[in-house]
Amino acid sequence: QVQLVESGGGLVQPGGSLRLSCAASKLIFRIDAMGWYRQAPGEQRELVAETQSGGSTNYADSVKGRFTISRDNAKNTVYLQMNSLKPEDTAVYYCYVRTVLSTHWGKGTLVTVSS
Repeated sequence: QVQLVESGGGLVQPGGSLRLSCAASKLIFRIDAMGWYRQAPGEQRELVAETQSGGSTNYADSVKGRFTISRDNAKNTVYLQMNSLKPEDTAVYYCYVRTVLSTHWGKGTLVTVSS
């Protein structure tokens, strides 16, 4: 069973930056996409950013220009660099890896943006 472990969450002031990491416990084959969702209190889970096997990326409109997703295929790791953070970015961030057969999820890491 593959486990995804997120790290890098925490408390940051508005305008600050955080870098989230998500590492797989073992090699995953036939990856279609890797990415991040987030869920704020009382809200539905929403897609933040995704990177696909062909190299394309897509972002939620609310984070374009501020967040950057990247991946290290050799390490089965995906990153999310978050800059110019806003209070509305506060949420639990979940990483995922989608293969042709299934989708694996991390347990989430809390990001709190507050002064």
